[in-house]
Amino acid sequence: MQNLIIDTLFIGQKIIYLPTCQSTNTYALDLLADDSVLEGTTVITSHQTAGRGQRGNTWEAEPDQNLTFSTILMPNFLPIVENFYLNMAVALGIQQFLENYLGSGVKIKWPNDILYNRQKICGVLIENIIRKTIIEKSVVGIGVNINQTRFGVDTATSLKNIMGRDFHLEPLLAQLLKSLEEQYLILRQKDHKQLKINYLHKLIGYQESLTYQVNDQYYEGKIMDIETSGKLKLEINNEIRSFDFKEISFVY
Repeated sequence: MQNLIIDTLFIGQKIIYLPTCQSTNTYALDLLADDSVLEGTTVITSHQTAGRGQRGNTWEAEPDQNLTFSTILMPNFLPIVENFYLNMAVALGIQQFLENYLGSGVKIKWPNDILYNRQKICGVLIENIIRKTIIEKSVVGIGVNINQTRFGVDTATSLKNIMGRDFHLEPLLAQLLKSLEEQYLILRQKDHKQLKINYLHKLIGYQESLTYQVNDQYYEGKIMDIETSGKLKLEINNEIRSFDFKEISFVY
């Protein structure tokens, strides 16, 4: 894994491979204590024992079966108030990588999970270090289900489950890091309009009526827009309402 050749400018040009670790995100965050750490440094493990997901959830993966890694980015060109554009770029990078294999069934579930036909195939956890009004550094943790076939829930799937064959992880990692870099460079160029258009186009529920849970209530709603902060703008009963990350959930 450490000798892998990756066709990128910087993402993945330095690979740190750990046979096992608690969390690649935690390891990468510790690396940031050293100011000489390079942007694009990627920490990958074969066995993550205490993976962390969105909303305080855990991320479980069988050893040697999946892609589990964290990449260090330094988006110090991005104000805090525009932080969700980083989420958009990362989600699009993963979505487009998987779409090359699985086609149009690959969609983004707000804010940045990746689903295939409503089953989760990838999770993302982005942790930012803020300085004043900018995002100084970010750790982007990604877990993609590749060869694992059994999951604790029926809402998860993998590349092998869908396509019926095993995959070599190293070339997939190289392709995914290249796809991530392509979207990150669009973000660097501050083409926010194009990122948002592409993100909404791939978003489950965009201008489509689906069921959502808010507290203990269920509503039929339609995603109309995403605010710069990342809040979801949903049309419910002909009224536009905004929801933050922990205020609403999509009902499968």
